[in-house]
Amino acid sequence: MNLSRENITWLYVRAFADEFARAGAYHVCLCPGSRSTPLAMTFAEHPAFRLWMHLDERSCAFFALGLAKASRKPVILVCTSGTAAANFLPAIVEASLAHVPLIVLTSDRPHELRDTGAPQTIDQIKLYGDYAKWFAEIALPEATAPMLRYARTMANRAVAKSLVAPAGVVHFNLPFREPLIPLRPELEADVADRDAFFGRPDGKPFAAITQDLAAPDPNVISALATSLAQTERGLIVAGMQNDDAFPPALVNLAAKLGYPILADPLSQVRSGAHERTNVLDAYDAFLRDPHWVKQLAPQVVLRFGAVPTSKPVLQYLQAHAASRQILIDNNSWNDPAQITSEMLAADPTRVCNALATAIPNARKTTDWLSAWHHINSASKSAIKTQLETYSEMFEGRVFVELAALLADDAVCFAGSSMPVRDMDTFFPSSPQRIRFLSNRGANGIDGVVSTALGAGAATTGPLVLVIGDLALYHDMNGLLAAAQYQLNALIVLIDNDGGGIFSFLPQAEYPEQFEKLFGTPHGLDFRHTADLYGATFTNATDWETFRSAVRDGLRSPGLKIVRVKTNRQSNVTMHRAIWQAVSQTLIPISPPPLQVEGSRG
Repeated sequence: MNLSRENITWLYVRAFADEFARAGAYHVCLCPGSRSTPLAMTFAEHPAFRLWMHLDERSCAFFALGLAKASRKPVILVCTSGTAAANFLPAIVEASLAHVPLIVLTSDRPHELRDTGAPQTIDQIKLYGDYAKWFAEIALPEATAPMLRYARTMANRAVAKSLVAPAGVVHFNLPFREPLIPLRPELEADVADRDAFFGRPDGKPFAAITQDLAAPDPNVISALATSLAQTERGLIVAGMQNDDAFPPALVNLAAKLGYPILADPLSQVRSGAHERTNVLDAYDAFLRDPHWVKQLAPQVVLRFGAVPTSKPVLQYLQAHAASRQILIDNNSWNDPAQITSEMLAADPTRVCNALATAIPNARKTTDWLSAWHHINSASKSAIKTQLETYSEMFEGRVFVELAALLADDAVCFAGSSMPVRDMDTFFPSSPQRIRFLSNRGANGIDGVVSTALGAGAATTGPLVLVIGDLALYHDMNGLLAAAQYQLNALIVLIDNDGGGIFSFLPQAEYPEQFEKLFGTPHGLDFRHTADLYGATFTNATDWETFRSAVRDGLRSPGLKIVRVKTNRQSNVTMHRAIWQAVSQTLIPISPPPLQVEGSRG
């Protein structure tokens, strides 16, 4: 065959694209640019892909993050050369730390143009450092059978590598020489290596890679099950998870052991159709009381997944560092306090099922479990009573109200900083199938809007994003995707004119510099933001207006913003009054018997 460079580029890039689709990566998020033309045009013409064009690279990357997080499938992220690739970094950091599968394709100048002053040329080799679990500098396009086999195999390996536990980011840097327009060649019918040029028959991947989740060692499971069956004062802490099978598996294990579950909403255990008898939801309030931290001393803690959102839970675990604390996760060492005594690197769902099977008889209700339930119930009652005394809008109540308004299959995305913490404290356990999401890998406030809209694009239920004003300001560019792709989203904007979380921190004790350095009031009127991006805007000055706006927003198409205006100083006072009310309510309650400190031995 006589092939031009344009034909060679098409065959080569087409081999990559074709195999990404055959391996199960169907979403492509890309930004405009010249050097990425071969990738952009090839993906655009391939019928298997859904293209999501974005004008801003940072928003594009976070949108891809949300798509991958919600769909649990790798998403392809494409950009041109230069600083465009650098703008992907914040989302790549989040994907890496939150174990979200992304395949990043950065276009580049060929080697002869590097370090020569060529425009839009930076060092893109291992640009993302260790945040990419695999990096490869892809060879320049060739249309030989060996190189097409190479392209197809690398694409299959990229998808597999992004998914293998712990999931994460694969980065390919692809240099292209001009001309950049790929042209489809006329291939001869009797081409020698048909699989290299056309792919395997019947749509099969060129390199079918089988991966299995890490299975727990049967001997380890047997020994652990025997030990747990003999240990009454146990506790389960469930952090962020993204597996539909995990909640029923965990609650079944808890029922066998008779252990309470401190269920972070992001674990997906707190709400749903599964059995929730042992699921507690007020721990963030009552574990702030040092008396109960001391009295509720566990002998063993089973901790699943990421570090819990609740700081009181982490402080409680630190207070009982002498207890046997077992971390169960897919090769992720989530232990900033260095208190883990044992690590079981295996799939959490499989561990739960294996342990439940190995424990033949369920433990009867114990004083230990009853005490946790009683304290949780009393705390919820105190919170409810205290909330009813507030005449002004309180940030934490947003999640109490949403719990009564959201139906099955809704996605509740909480912004970092205060919203995700208030969700943990105030969203009650519920039979509704609600998916809770947040960017809790790096815990940054950038890219929240784009991530949430990406998640909404990958799910069928209504999307509700609860976000602070600074986080919305950080990612206003991301709102364009809602209009561009006609996404339905309801944004609850908690507007306290600045960084509300800092008011809870020691920095607030230095008022002479606090507002300038930490409070950072901006004075923005987000009604104009709504106008700019074609959103409806409601200023909810009371809870009846809020409920009405949320109900309407969940029913109507398009982008809706419901603003809840709050005061940072009052918000701190009201939070602390709730914690004090919980402590006062718990004073008459007797502690559980057998108050013995746990032991690692």
